[in-house]
Amino acid sequence: MNRMERGWTRVLPWMTLYAVAMALLESAVVVDLRALYYPTGFRFPIVPIGRTIAITELFRELATMVMLLAPGAMVTRRGLERFAWFIYCFGVWDLFYYVFLKLVLDWPVSWLEWDILFLIPMPWVGPVLAPCIVAVGMVVFGVSILEGRRRNAKDTVMRTEWVLLLVSAAVMLYTFMEEPLVHAQRAQVTALSVAAGGDALAQWRDYVPARFNWPVFLLGAALGGGVLVRFGRRVLGGRVASDPRRWSLKK
Repeated sequence: MNRMERGWTRVLPWMTLYAVAMALLESAVVVDLRALYYPTGFRFPIVPIGRTIAITELFRELATMVMLLAPGAMVTRRGLERFAWFIYCFGVWDLFYYVFLKLVLDWPVSWLEWDILFLIPMPWVGPVLAPCIVAVGMVVFGVSILEGRRRNAKDTVMRTEWVLLLVSAAVMLYTFMEEPLVHAQRAQVTALSVAAGGDALAQWRDYVPARFNWPVFLLGAALGGGVLVRFGRRVLGGRVASDPRRWSLKK
């Protein structure tokens, strides 16, 4: 492992600054969109938007993922460290996105305010607190991986940990899409309907989220949190993953 990879904390301030700046850019776009489509303040139901703007938003979301992946790819050639920097930047970006919206728009009013989280392949929705919990977990996991690799270049995430984390992520993502999926089935909305002819999101004009499945979300969060605690204790204890079935992103 080279000097830069061993000293991951050296690039941490720049990575953090980059993610915070990304969050400011993201929030600025949302401020403009809300001024255009929600002049009296954001609330459900979703307002139909122009097809060109909808397509632009879809590509902007994809571009954002690329931009969050890029910094890690530039500071290391190791797949696991690249992944760690991606989830770290993603978590910081998501948290500060809400910080800036609060500073500029005084929104959200509360942690339980509903928000549109993503548009691909259809709107994801949930209370602001839920994605913030996920973001904190991503930051913790990213830092734990980087510190583990700093202490021992051969350390990795075991296969059982990957599987449990993927299950945790799938459970939480399900709660963000549970109600939209029911609405999509009832209204026969397809994955490409956002970019269909005419105004996009028109088939969502009568959708208002009624409840968030907190028990299932918290179950997924608890599962992921348990894995992160186990992984963090191993890293801090200096124990290297020795499972012969471990999975490691390629070097």
